[in-house]
Amino acid sequence: MVEQPVDGVYPEYWEADVVLRDGGTAHLRPIHPADADAVQLFHTGQSQNSVYMRFFAYKARLSSRELKRFTEVDYRDRVALVITIGGAIVGIGRYDRLDDPTDAEVAFNIADAHQGRGIGSILLEHLAAAARDNGIRRFTAEVLPENRKMLMVFSDAGYDVQRHFDDGVISLEFTIDPTEKSLAVMEAREHRADARSVRDLLTPSSIAVIGASRTWGTVGYQLLEHIIEGGFTGPVYAINPEALELAGMMSFGSLADVPEPVQLAVIAVPYEQVDSVVSECAAAGVKGLVIASAGFADDGERGLARQRALVRNARSFGMRVIGPASLGIVNTHPDVSLNASMAPTLPARGSLGLFSQSAAIGIALYAASSRRSLGLSSFLSAGNRADVSGNDMMQFWEDDADTTAVGLYLESIGNPRKFSRLARRLARTKPVIVAKSDSMGLQLPPGHAVRTTQAPAGALDAMLRQSGVIRVQTVEQLLDVAEVVAGHSLPRGPRVAVISNSRALGLVVADSAAVHGLEVDRMIPDVDLDQGMSLALPALRAVLDQALDARTVDSVVVALIPARGLTVEKIAAVLAEAAVAAGKPVVAAFTGILDPAIHVEGILGAAAPAAAPGGPGPAEGAEVPGARGIPGFSNAGSAVSALASAVNYSQWVDRDHGVFEEPEGCRVEEARAEVEQLLVKVTGEQLLALDQTQTASLLGHYGITVLPSMGFDTADQAIAAAETLGWPVVLKTTDPGLRHRLDLGGVRLDIEDAEALRRDITTTRRALAGYGSPSLEVQSMAPVGQACVMRAIEDPLLGPVVSFGMAGDAVNLLDDWAHRVPPLSGSDVRDFIRAPRASKKLFGYQGLPSVDVAALEDLVARLTFLKDTHPEIALVEFNPVLAGTDGLAILAADIKIGNPARRTDSARRAMRG
Repeated sequence: MVEQPVDGVYPEYWEADVVLRDGGTAHLRPIHPADADAVQLFHTGQSQNSVYMRFFAYKARLSSRELKRFTEVDYRDRVALVITIGGAIVGIGRYDRLDDPTDAEVAFNIADAHQGRGIGSILLEHLAAAARDNGIRRFTAEVLPENRKMLMVFSDAGYDVQRHFDDGVISLEFTIDPTEKSLAVMEAREHRADARSVRDLLTPSSIAVIGASRTWGTVGYQLLEHIIEGGFTGPVYAINPEALELAGMMSFGSLADVPEPVQLAVIAVPYEQVDSVVSECAAAGVKGLVIASAGFADDGERGLARQRALVRNARSFGMRVIGPASLGIVNTHPDVSLNASMAPTLPARGSLGLFSQSAAIGIALYAASSRRSLGLSSFLSAGNRADVSGNDMMQFWEDDADTTAVGLYLESIGNPRKFSRLARRLARTKPVIVAKSDSMGLQLPPGHAVRTTQAPAGALDAMLRQSGVIRVQTVEQLLDVAEVVAGHSLPRGPRVAVISNSRALGLVVADSAAVHGLEVDRMIPDVDLDQGMSLALPALRAVLDQALDARTVDSVVVALIPARGLTVEKIAAVLAEAAVAAGKPVVAAFTGILDPAIHVEGILGAAAPAAAPGGPGPAEGAEVPGARGIPGFSNAGSAVSALASAVNYSQWVDRDHGVFEEPEGCRVEEARAEVEQLLVKVTGEQLLALDQTQTASLLGHYGITVLPSMGFDTADQAIAAAETLGWPVVLKTTDPGLRHRLDLGGVRLDIEDAEALRRDITTTRRALAGYGSPSLEVQSMAPVGQACVMRAIEDPLLGPVVSFGMAGDAVNLLDDWAHRVPPLSGSDVRDFIRAPRASKKLFGYQGLPSVDVAALEDLVARLTFLKDTHPEIALVEFNPVLAGTDGLAILAADIKIGNPARRTDSARRAMRG
């Protein structure tokens, strides 16, 4: 349920940490009467011109009456928000409700020193969200013509702004309900700000290691050593109050003693000292923190609370935080050469970006990538993920020219709805590979804090697939796929050629390819490689070129057993040359040779191959770091599995993703007003079940009709109801567990007259006596059709989740559900209907006629749009939906409202708390 402000009660849930346009951070909160002195200080610090622009006149100080009016608000009719950095107010935005209760006048004032950082835009977004909470739908503003910066704030917000000029003032008016354009503007601004903040962390101009030690093997010693030996291109400062010299350079007793500005602080001090060190960094103007110190996760709830306070303090002074318990960060670009991590050496430069949460998994990722000689562009270990997350890294990687593919190992997702949105956008240009802990949402890693999930099993994986993510289970599988997609051509389709020097091995590979959904176009299982290098290599190249030249071949799997006189390096060189020349992927499996990737990767310095038409890849003529060699594996199963993942991803990229369109005839505002009226009846965390009339009314606003039914107490009442509905009718119980059970006597079909109805009422009541004699109802007889079930819920972690399946044993016993996370495009809806295994029954199964699938797709589109629009609706269930050959009928609908969870990805920019 969206929280509603209470008159005079401070709405704490409006508070948010935000990222500014230049990557810095700030804190946004409602104003408070105690802010009077801070507001006066803010006002007196403004230039005469800024004061004039705000008040249309110059005033050196605000009167006590003005301060009282500006700081004492009711948070409903009068609202003011402030943005602070280091506790000082740097921006104020406010609205005052007008005579029309749906209108409000809005005004802003931004500190001179902080103009151009996007503060006005952020204030407008949050004021609009607060106003919508209070029933306001339209903002007006009066701006002087010369105040171009403020005019730009309004015009660039994505709203349809109407302008009028009168008496030397420009009057603006616009509706504040989110639009496709305004949401796109917000997302674009969020993307630029988040990407900039991460870029500043990965490309610091200077670094201080706080807690640097001269004791070999300590974290502080290793971090300082790795930064220096990695060749970091900027100045490095060692901070240790007990040492004058560290790593051959002068040490400083405190950060305040460093003579030059420090952009990034790497913190490796004991747990008890972290808070004071962060405060020192804030005082010194540091922009980012990497906290390697652990201990927060070991201190239970107290540690978690302290961790949150640490992040709030850092953000309030404009700092982003990586960690705590972070393994560190890496940037292999030669202009940076940053190895601020526990990895002993700077990884080879490549095009793969990696993100992990726990240090242990980070070590595993680094070790596995090094063993394979798989070059990296950047690496970040988030540790407890208290601030910087995988979402932030995806924002950065989207614009990073050095990164062509990304891999993330996730143990928890703080905001899956936002993750889905970002991953979908990134995956359209770069492969996104995700290895995820299956315990997510059930057993959180220590130090992590996210909402728990109540979504059905498989919903999160469905969300990832829907977003174009390549889902894997392990670190090794993540890197298997990365070898195929990072810096190499993507397969244009599923057709594969198999080449081998062993018929038995070739057949195994062909079988494995078929199991993974690949189409074996041709198999060449008898290449002779035992004829000496001078003959064997040209023969292999000729066979390979012939397969790659075929229009019906999209990729090639070469599976080889050891051959006399041939080294892996020589074979790999031939395969890589052929792959680059053809612009098609070639993967190799060297069976019987341990860890061939050590020898395979990095053999050739070939220019990056072009991407498949329409797919992601490097620009024409560009040279991508790490785009060399071929993907090499020690077993054919891994090679085929990784290639199949690349094929599925390539097909996702090439598909028509469609657009998110509002179904015709939806009356959103009327539905919203009705939901708000119903919410009055909800208290606390209870759920309100709507009755039949309320359900029909709410669904009617979205063009959804439920077949009417009427309850009764006596047989005469039942007959009267049947006469009203029209014969024939159905008799059924209202018990949700029995009303679909024909076998248990809960349903009687095709009753054609009063006598039959009386008889069936007696029989049904006798059959249900053992179940507590539930009440009965009659309903119009629907045409025959395939019974389906649709369900939509509001999950505390995932947000809206919709589910679809064939009613009966398919969902009840076999759990054959399809799940999706709205919003859904037309192609998403189409795939959704076809996702359950039993969905074959919709398309002429065993000679039966196909159902009206278009009607099902229309109903799914309306249901998902309804659920996406109303987070207050906790549950909608249609069970059953009878899909006939011409249309469908919903026989029963249940709706519950009042879910207390607030949606995590709303129409306002805010950092994860």
